[in-house]
Amino acid sequence: MKKRNLKERITLDPIMTLVILIVITIVVSGFLGLLGVQVNYQTIANDVTLQTTESLVSVESLFSLSGLKYIFTTTVANFVSFTPLSSLIIVLIGIGVMEKSGFLKTVVTILTKKIKKKTVTFAIVLFCILSSVMGYLPYVIMIPLSALIFMYGRRNPYIGIIASYAALCAGTGINVLFTSSDSEILKGTLLGAHIINPTYNLGTTSFVFIMLAAVILVAIAITVITENYIAEKLPKYDFPEPELEDDLVITNKQLKGLVFATIAGLIYFVFFIYCIIPGLPLSGALLDYSQTFYIDKLFSADSFFSNGFVFVVTCFFVILGLFYGIGAKTIKNNKDLCDDLGHSLDGVGKTLVLIFFASTFISIFKRTNIGEVIMAALANILTIEGFGTFPLIILLFIISALGTIFLPNSRFKWAILAGIAVPTLMDAGIAPEFIQVIFRFGESALMALTPMFAYYVIYLAYLEKYNQNTKPINLFKTIRYQLPYSIVIGLMLLALLIIWFIIGLPIGVNGVVSI
Repeated sequence: MKKRNLKERITLDPIMTLVILIVITIVVSGFLGLLGVQVNYQTIANDVTLQTTESLVSVESLFSLSGLKYIFTTTVANFVSFTPLSSLIIVLIGIGVMEKSGFLKTVVTILTKKIKKKTVTFAIVLFCILSSVMGYLPYVIMIPLSALIFMYGRRNPYIGIIASYAALCAGTGINVLFTSSDSEILKGTLLGAHIINPTYNLGTTSFVFIMLAAVILVAIAITVITENYIAEKLPKYDFPEPELEDDLVITNKQLKGLVFATIAGLIYFVFFIYCIIPGLPLSGALLDYSQTFYIDKLFSADSFFSNGFVFVVTCFFVILGLFYGIGAKTIKNNKDLCDDLGHSLDGVGKTLVLIFFASTFISIFKRTNIGEVIMAALANILTIEGFGTFPLIILLFIISALGTIFLPNSRFKWAILAGIAVPTLMDAGIAPEFIQVIFRFGESALMALTPMFAYYVIYLAYLEKYNQNTKPINLFKTIRYQLPYSIVIGLMLLALLIIWFIIGLPIGVNGVVSI
């Protein structure tokens, strides 16, 4: 009993854990900087001549006067510009209207009334995986929505938060649709491939077959783990209101509101889709025509679609909630609407504090270059001679997975890895498109386990929001929730890669496993 009480007393709040991680990062950077820790790795210096050069990355110490100046002068700016912060606040405005007006409860009741729990979980998981085509925005949409969907279904909202985050992270590197991240990574893959074969080319559909298999298998695996392990381990959730039979009955007013919302939502949706279709009269206004691939026209840094997508989605949510409220008589005047707009923002003070310390920790860790140094050191393992084909496949998968813990950004990771991994594995007879798949599968396996990932704080904040325990949610416990998913997904994807390579099936349209 004494040991248990001691454990309860030393349970750290996530904010305090982040503070400790910040201090540890500063001290470690000072120690590594004092030792002069640095790593050389091979990169492609010239896109035309494909000449390779040695790049140097070293640890930058923040345990110094200049380091302290950096921390104090950039912390506020980093917090203000932290993308998850602005995205979450704006999206919550729309979710608040849908929730307070009753739209979400009505829709969830209709969709889940006669559907098995596992089917609902699978649908949410599958959508989360596929939604990676929209970049990181689904993290701020699906985590809050999944919590509400499970709560309206009289289930612990923790289940929805944990399962949706696992699926979103797994979807980082597996998707049937070609994403903007895939496009950037493909450029690095081709540069590496051209060192061996200057005429090698790849298309956006070169990965579709193996990705489809991965999406289905991972969605099933996450659903099974969620229902048979996570849901069973979580404590019973006490709902604010007891379940009533009337809650399951949809009234005529609610149906009328749903009709209004559907019509208004469809009009808005059709107009929005028309604006991203190129070639039609007055259409395509939201695209960046300086890009080649359509996905880049949508999600490039200069795309109107990409820059305004959070606001577009928020407007869609507001329209759904508003017109439902008008039809169902839950929104009777402008005051009701304005109150609904701020509903989801009630009690977000702790969330904002979490985001502040998370943004500070991530900014400091990036500044030290520790992640890049570790990634470069891991990449250099591939240059060791003597590895056969299968060991190289396994090794690249493990390097990609471990590197993701310290450097979650896919583009930065591949910028370090591509110049070494692609030529090395091509020399072993492995096709560049399959090399890219190995990399993408590897980072999908462990993405959910790293607090260095910017959107991890959204997952953490919502676990804290729905925490009914008197103790604060433990940061390391939130990672332990994701551990079963990462282990199973990692082993499953690695097995899929090896089996696919042995059989020699095409991984996509004109996509092969060996050359």
